[in-house]
Amino acid sequence: MIRVLLADDQALVRGGFRSLLDARDIEVVGEAANGHEAVSLAKTLVPEVVLMDIRMPDLDGLEATRQIAAHLRGHPSGVHRRGIRHSREVIPVDPRH
Repeated sequence: MIRVLLADDQALVRGGFRSLLDARDIEVVGEAANGHEAVSLAKTLVPEVVLMDIRMPDLDGLEATRQIAAHLRGHPSGVHRRGIRHSREVIPVDPRH
């Protein structure tokens, strides 16, 4: 089962994604309402996938993703981050930064 962390400042959006993912036997391991919560939960829960909103208060999704990737780089779980999906484009995450 794939473990997913949802990060979006709108509870309704998080709930919609949770409903879609639960219907497909994907485990939602946590929900964050801002970038700081997402970073904290990702460090604790070590999800395989983080579904991250780009625009959030306090810490935006891009910076939160950078912090999560930096923390999980080399983690024993073998989790790899390939990129950030935003709308129709994928923004690659350089694992060296």
